[in-house]
Amino acid sequence: MVADNQQERLSLTEQQKWFLAGLIEGEGSVCVSIKAHPTAKFGYYVDPEFFLYQLSEYRQVLELAKMVFGTGHIRPKPGNEDVLVFSIESRRSLAERVVPYLRTYMKHSARPSTFETFCEIVEAMERKEHHTPQGMIRIVEKAYAMNPTAKSKERKRSLQEVRERILRDSTPDSGYRRR
Repeated sequence: MVADNQQERLSLTEQQKWFLAGLIEGEGSVCVSIKAHPTAKFGYYVDPEFFLYQLSEYRQVLELAKMVFGTGHIRPKPGNEDVLVFSIESRRSLAERVVPYLRTYMKHSARPSTFETFCEIVEAMERKEHHTPQGMIRIVEKAYAMNPTAKSKERKRSLQEVRERILRDSTPDSGYRRR
């Protein structure tokens, strides 16, 4: 074996990560839900999530994802028990494990802007930008822009409606105020 060939080979872990990147490209998704909640600071909370889908007979592929990320859950997909869903919902896990992975292994994705926007949202939330009305609006705007051409995936509320609710209890010159 030639030394050059040895250096060009990927470790088993690297091979698994690149395999997983291909799987994510075809069967994975990221989403950022904006959920209304009466006790949320601005009437809504932001919920970023990472998903990977696979038929139940290929569970071992989702187990590989769980091993690579070192976190996450595998559950039957609601409404379709033949499909399993690997999900990561913890913001800390998203920030520490998913964001670096997406930035490294999904560079050549057909949807790089979706993955990059997701990463930006998670990072903004880690910086607690969603604790101010202006920061929350920036995050919501990014979430609404993530996948504008998705078929039958319209948001429940318009961006304008969400913006107005966030700003309702704040004044621009004195910061956030609850009444």
